[in-house]
Amino acid sequence: MDQYLAYLPQSEGFLPKWLFFPTPLRKYTSLLYSNGTVPATPLSGRVFGTWTFLSAVIRMTAAYNITNSVAYDLGMWTYGIALSHFIGELVFGNASLKGRFLNPLIVASGSLAWMLTQREAYLG
Repeated sequence: MDQYLAYLPQSEGFLPKWLFFPTPLRKYTSLLYSNGTVPATPLSGRVFGTWTFLSAVIRMTAAYNITNSVAYDLGMWTYGIALSHFIGELVFGNASLKGRFLNPLIVASGSLAWMLTQREAYLG
């Protein structure tokens, strides 16, 4: 087990480890936006998957470079953009505040708040 733990970010605190574990790519876009009025298209699913992969790469970079202000801020931006997207889908009526949609909303808002409150601790 120790051999696997060596691959985790070695910075102190839980935030770098949290950033290391990116949201897995799943094909449940159509279930995520499940109010039934706007079906997810194959293109929107691919765009969502590409964004998820890109944000995972940025967050992993931030996890390993948690004391670098550029990497930290970019990691924070990924959660801010995701949160804006999810709130926008609620506003435009493409999603409902229930079920699977709550998970990414909670992760995005909680992670953004966590990073905002810990910024000074990691960047000094």
